[in-house]
Amino acid sequence: MLYRHSFLALVCLSTATGLAADAIPPIPRVLPPEGLEIPADVRSRLETRLATTKKRLDGIRDAALKPDIEVFTKAVELALIHREFYVERDFAKADWALDEASKRLDSLANGQSPWTKATGLVVEGYRSSIDGSAQPYGLVIPKDHDLTKPCPLYVWLHGRGDKNTDLHFLSERATRAGQIAPPDAIVVHPFGRHCVGWKHAGEIDVLDAINSVKERYKIDPYRVVLIGFSMGGAGAWHIGAHYTERWVAVSPGAGFVDTARYQKITPDRYPEWYVQKLWGLYDVPGYVRNLFNTNVIAYSGELDPQRQAAVFMEEAYQGEGRTLTQLIGPGVEHKYEPNTLAELMKRLDSIVAKGHVQYPDEVHLQTRTLRYPRRHWVAAEGLEEHWKDSRVDGKKVGEALMLTTTNVDRLKVLLPPAWLQLPITIDGQKLGMAPPDGGLHPILVKEQNRWRLIGLDEQDMGLRKGRGFQGPIDDAYMSRFTVITPTKKSSNVAFQKWCDFELEHFRNRWRALMRGELLVQRDVDAENDLPGGNLILWGDAESNLVIRRLKEKLPIRFDGGKWLLGETKYDGNRFAPVCVFPRPDKPSINKDYIVLNSGLTFREGHDRTNSQQNPKLPDWAIIDITQPPDAFSPGRIHDADFFDEEWKLKRQPKGP
Repeated sequence: MLYRHSFLALVCLSTATGLAADAIPPIPRVLPPEGLEIPADVRSRLETRLATTKKRLDGIRDAALKPDIEVFTKAVELALIHREFYVERDFAKADWALDEASKRLDSLANGQSPWTKATGLVVEGYRSSIDGSAQPYGLVIPKDHDLTKPCPLYVWLHGRGDKNTDLHFLSERATRAGQIAPPDAIVVHPFGRHCVGWKHAGEIDVLDAINSVKERYKIDPYRVVLIGFSMGGAGAWHIGAHYTERWVAVSPGAGFVDTARYQKITPDRYPEWYVQKLWGLYDVPGYVRNLFNTNVIAYSGELDPQRQAAVFMEEAYQGEGRTLTQLIGPGVEHKYEPNTLAELMKRLDSIVAKGHVQYPDEVHLQTRTLRYPRRHWVAAEGLEEHWKDSRVDGKKVGEALMLTTTNVDRLKVLLPPAWLQLPITIDGQKLGMAPPDGGLHPILVKEQNRWRLIGLDEQDMGLRKGRGFQGPIDDAYMSRFTVITPTKKSSNVAFQKWCDFELEHFRNRWRALMRGELLVQRDVDAENDLPGGNLILWGDAESNLVIRRLKEKLPIRFDGGKWLLGETKYDGNRFAPVCVFPRPDKPSINKDYIVLNSGLTFREGHDRTNSQQNPKLPDWAIIDITQPPDAFSPGRIHDADFFDEEWKLKRQPKGP
């Protein structure tokens, strides 16, 4: 049975757990910051109203429209838990949110949903593909908009606002159009899980919000623009570069595009080698060639220190023999200059009018991980080695397809029917046409530096890192996951205390930072009927029945109170292993993970700047728990590394 703790009940549970584990100091929360003390009468009124509204909400059976109401109740609930009221008038926002929820409940009771047909400023919600939470987004729909005709969609990514949590986001989206309001297009304002730099679940939030809008409104898929400023500019750079086939144009304003230079981290202060490699997940210069697939117009204020983002990307463009289109707002710092913004919107409108095509003659893919494997009609299915620069450049030349690659050894070509008879040349090697049994998406495999086309009977990769199935640990939290909790205790007392603390830390952090509740199932309920998706297992083989069931199939084993990784044994009362690995109870084609004893690997100490909210651990790590968890680490990192491309150890782990 899956369950979610109620928000308010978890506050009591968290307090009790903190008292029981007082040997481990609590970690102060950074996001969201704690606001005003809530007067007793205000709290009582809001809690009473909230309970009444939620009871009514429980009776709603319309799954599609329920999130449109739940985003309001969730906003008030989180505000009460975390004290997300920062000035006196914020209390009125909670009453307003409950009023809005009640109005929508009244409408549904009468078989109506007027907000779904409204123009102007509209607030809606969707059910997250990751944790099932209701997540909000705002819409700006022109007053006389014809809802029966397809139209362009502008996706606006907001800037950082530590205090702009759900409640304040909803209030703003219901009262302000924002920086842009093109006359013949819909604008969507995703929430992005508040303040995670449009990364992790915040990144998927953008895609989910767009999908929700496309389901409800007629959107032209070839006229979607991505635009944002400040943190939203960083998000436009990052999401624009990682999903370029989705956008007819990308317009980042200010923001940041990398970690080291933005934070002025010199080599003598670099973090561990694997953290440096993981910068390659989000650092945009390493994905610059992807941007050649779309139209990019960067904006910077002439006097803005964050103009450096465009400068760094200009260097990356020049390194590939291209020129970045830029607009500079004269005489301004960190904001849009009105005339320059008008020019930007004029240029975007011209690009949108033309649209883009599904199968362009020329495509470019650049990546360091199979988390981001596709551009239009080419998709990398395997890399020679992850976290190295990997490229595919494809071109239709006359009646032939020409491909060149770097660090790619398995490639899918997603052909339109009209191209099926075109011969393929890759890295100078002529392969001819796709085999008849290869379908519309032939796969090319590189073996001993030679490419060949394979048929359907050879397409099972076995246990190998593949598209969307490559780690690191944090990757498991970008798709559906369930936390499996232990019902027993480990005989290793220190490990048990660490495990209890880290599990509760993960619960609280996901709620505060990612604005949702963990999907949780007890091991006794899951042992014989494991849920789908990624499984997050906490404990050891003594405390967690699912770990016991799978222990012989996991890379990290537990026996006799000790952990074993490769040939190295670790004292189970001093060390705690964490890892991500393919689910051993499912075929590899299902692409689901097991995670052992880890939540998000970036922590409170990294929340002070979005540029540091990157993964901090690779595929596996051994944690020395004699050092208590803190704002930067779950303990002292004794050893850590990536698995190889076949999910095997690259080396023997360091001994204790």
